[in-house]
Parts: sequence; C-alpha cells; structure tokens
Amino acid sequence: MPKRITISDVAEQAGVSTGTVSAVLNDRSGVRETTRARVRHVMAELGYRPSTSARHLAGLGDAAAVQPPGVGVVIKEIDNPFYAEVVKGAGQALDERGYVSLVCTSEGDYEREGTAIDSLRNRFVGGVIIAPVLDAHADLSHLFMLRRSGFPFVLLETVLGLPTNAVSVDNVEAAALAVRHLLGLGHERVVHFAGPTYTRHSQDRSLGFERAVGQSPLPFTPSLVVPAGSGFEDGYRTGLEYFRDRAHDRPTAVTCFNDLVALGLIRALTELGLRVPDDVSVVGFDDIPAASYLPAPLTTVHVPQREMGRRAATLLLDAMADASAEPTSILLDASLVERATTAPPA
Repeated sequence: MPKRITISDVAEQAGVSTGTVSAVLNDRSGVRETTRARVRHVMAELGYRPSTSARHLAGLGDAAAVQPPGVGVVIKEIDNPFYAEVVKGAGQALDERGYVSLVCTSEGDYEREGTAIDSLRNRFVGGVIIAPVLDAHADLSHLFMLRRSGFPFVLLETVLGLPTNAVSVDNVEAAALAVRHLLGLGHERVVHFAGPTYTRHSQDRSLGFERAVGQSPLPFTPSLVVPAGSGFEDGYRTGLEYFRDRAHDRPTAVTCFNDLVALGLIRALTELGLRVPDDVSVVGFDDIPAASYLPAPLTTVHVPQREMGRRAATLLLDAMADASAEPTSILLDASLVERATTAPPA
C-alpha cells in the first residue's frame, strides 16, 4: 500500500514548517502569497489529503479545519447527460490529485448560480468550475468579482470581456459541420431547432447554422432558426407544433441544439407519421452516451465531454497552485459522427 502523505511530507518538500502548512490549509493570514502558492502546489503535486479524523481528535473545531481539499462544480442542468459526463471527467482528474468535487446546479438561473458559488466558497473549496448562465439579462458581476478577488475558477464557456481560464469547443464551426453534412447529402430545406437563451452555446450554434447556410447556394432567413430549448420535452413540443401543419413546405432535415432536443423531435416526428431519416433527417449535438444505443443511432456532433471536464479540473488545480499564472483558454475539437438518422432526401 502506498505511504500516506502527511503534513510533515508537505512541509519538508515545500521547505516550510508544519505550522505554515497548517496555516495554508486553514486559510489563515500571516503567510506570504508566494509561500502559500508553493505549499498548495506541493500539496497538489504530492496528492496530499488532510485527515479529517486526526483534526477532530486534535480538537480543531473551526469548519475550515475539518474539510478535505474540495473543488466546486456549478452546472446548468442537473438532468442533462452532457453535464454528467463533464462532471465525471472532472471528478476523475480531481480524485487522482486527492480532491473532492462538490456539484451544484443553477438550472439556467444566474442568481442561483451566484448563490451556489458563494455557498461553495463558504465551504472552503479551493476553486470552482462553472458552466455560466449567459443571456441578455444575466448579471455576471459575481464572475468579475471572483476574477478581481483572485479566487481560482474555470469556465466551460467563454465570457466576452472576462480574461479567465476556460475550456470549450468552437460551437460555431461545430454547428456548421452538421449543416454541411446535410447539404452534402442533397438537402435543400434545412432548419435549426435552437437552444435556450441562457447559454452562449445556443447563440454560437445558431450562428454556425446561419453561416453554413449563407455560404451555400441556399438563402438564409431568420425563420429557419426555430426556438426550442434544451430538453426532451422541448424537442418533442416544438417538433409537434412545427411539423403538424407542414405537409407541403416541410423541411427535409433538422439540426438540433443538442441530442436531447433531437430525441424529443424524433418522437414527435414518429407520432406525426414521419419517418427518420426517410422523410426527415435529424442531427443532434454533444454525442451523449445514449445517442449510439438507440434503435436508430443518432447522427450528431461529438463533443469530448469527459475530456472537457478533465482539462477544466487540471487547469483549475494549476491555477490554485499558482495564482500568478496567466489565464488559459483551451478549445477542444468537435467532430461529426454519421449514424442512422440522416440520409439523402427522398
């Protein structure tokens, strides 16, 4: 069994006393920032995990003293498999370094997001991974305050005007991949079921759709972008409403904000007596685990979700170890996965 790393090991490696290490663990004042950063770096490097039972036995009663090293993760939708995969990836990377992940959800509400971040900070987490709520009405002051305070965090979407660590994909180009796939099959009537307004992903994917259509011989009009949402019910409801009375000008293909919307749409099309892909081709986005296990496996844009979580966690731990490091933005590659829900138009 590997030897358990102790506070003495950290002190020796960092060249400080055990008292200094304890002060850093409990976020006490009186420690230089350079020393504090060096100690945190050594703790992360060695995989040090404070013993909560030993601290209880020692009579250290304050809440900060009994917490294992933690990292917060704030997602937007608790029932979205995309975020489940991201959290898994982050959790694996954090576990390897001896950290615990604490997960909260904003459910697309920026005030709830701010409250979650404040709550996590009050529970002595060392940093936070955030999937931020970004719409026209969102108050992002809590993110700018985090940046000014020097508290480490990583975003899963970039925020204009906020230089900080971020991990994402090029959603504009990724959405264009889906459109070009359908155009290559010969489709001339393609629409996009757009996502919710609280995420920049929706804006970027709609923009990718617009650009790809605009660069083709087909004319683009705003009516080709249909507001839908992010869940099964959103795709199902919008699909029924949109396709029910379109016998003569029916689109032959749809790109969707994500896989959940695509699956809801496929159910609606089936109930309306339309066959996928014979009558309507459907493309999702994200490539959630279920996408490849359906009776008709879903054509979709693959986003490396676990890799996104892993890279975000690693980036955050690096920032926690070196507060002076410049912000890093990582853009991961997305790719089209062609399966059974797309085909040339009849």
